[in-house]
Amino acid sequence: MNVETAQFGPLDVPEDQIYHFSKGIPGFESHSEFAVIHVAEGPFSYLQSLQDSHISLLMTDPFVFYPNYEFDLPESIVEEMELNSDLMIRSIVTLNENVEKSTINLLAPLVFNLENKSGRQVILHASEYQSRHLLWSGNETTPSVKAGE
Repeated sequence: MNVETAQFGPLDVPEDQIYHFSKGIPGFESHSEFAVIHVAEGPFSYLQSLQDSHISLLMTDPFVFYPNYEFDLPESIVEEMELNSDLMIRSIVTLNENVEKSTINLLAPLVFNLENKSGRQVILHASEYQSRHLLWSGNETTPSVKAGE
């Protein structure tokens, strides 16, 4: 599928990298179709809106930066998304001019169902995680309590 991006220009993205977010993403509720665009080097990728070429969110595998990151998905979301074991978890990254101050959102992970190509940003209520953990801080700021408990 040909995807227009403001950052990279037109890209050919395989259909299996297109996801439907039925409720959008907080702040972008009117955007329901997104492409996952992988970056060749490193653990980063982009979540590119198919409705607006200027909306692209940097995301990463949170377990690369926070190996002890864990949470329980509410059963209602597991059922709604028809999740089995074929899923992908990503977190949105906010870059800072000073790269060491860049942050990762561990409070609201992006959950992708790799089978039915649905996605959702899940806000972890009753969690010690925050929306802005230092990306390169590692284990020092990871809560010791399991998220979702």
